[in-house]
Amino acid sequence: MSSSVLRLSIEGQAGALEAVAEDPGVPGTSYAVVCHPHPLFGGTMQNKVVTTVARALHDSGIPTLRFNFRGVGASGGSFDQGVGETADAEAVASWGAQRWPGRDLVLAGFSFGGYVALRLAQQRDSQNRAPKLLITIAPAVQRFDTESTSVPRCPWLIIQGDADDVVDPAEVIRWAQALNPQPRLWVLPGAGHFFHGRLPEVRDAVTTTLRGG
Repeated sequence: MSSSVLRLSIEGQAGALEAVAEDPGVPGTSYAVVCHPHPLFGGTMQNKVVTTVARALHDSGIPTLRFNFRGVGASGGSFDQGVGETADAEAVASWGAQRWPGRDLVLAGFSFGGYVALRLAQQRDSQNRAPKLLITIAPAVQRFDTESTSVPRCPWLIIQGDADDVVDPAEVIRWAQALNPQPRLWVLPGAGHFFHGRLPEVRDAVTTTLRGG
C-alpha cells in the first residue's frame, strides 16, 4: 500500500461537508478526525495547528480526516454554536469507520474544535463507543460548563500554551487539574494561542503521546 490524499464530500446533517482524507497506507488499529477552530473567526481545516496535528498522526501511521464545519469553505449549512458542528464531526467519524473498518477513532481538535471534539467524545462515551484517544489543543474552555464536565473513558491529552491570549491558560489549567480522572496536561511555556514558532513542539507532544511516552 502507498500513501494517498483524497478530497471528499461527506454527507452531513446540514449538507455536504468538504473533507480531506490522508492515508499513510500502512497497517494499523486507528484512524483520526481533526476539528478546526471557530468558523466565524477564520477557522478552516487548513489551519496550521490542525494540519500539524494531522501530520503528526499521519506520520505515526494513522489515517486522518480533516474537514470544514458547516458553512465553511464548500461545506453546506451555517454555524450552529457547536451543536451542529458536533453532528458534523460525527458524520465524518462515521465515514471513517466505513473507510477503515475495525479501527478505533482518535479525536482531535484545536480551540473551538477542541470543544467539539470533547462534546463528541462525551456523546460517544455515553453510547459505550468512546474514542481510543482524545486530543484537545488550547480547548475553548469558556464554552464548557466547567463545573460538571464529564470525562470520557479514554486517554486524553490537553496541549496548552501558557501565553495564550484567546483562551485563558490559567482557566484551562485549573479546569484540567480539577477533572477526575485528570487528562494529561502538556503546557508549552511562552506559547500563544496559535503556537507561532512552536508547532514542532505541538507535533512532538502528539507523537510522544501516541508512542505511550
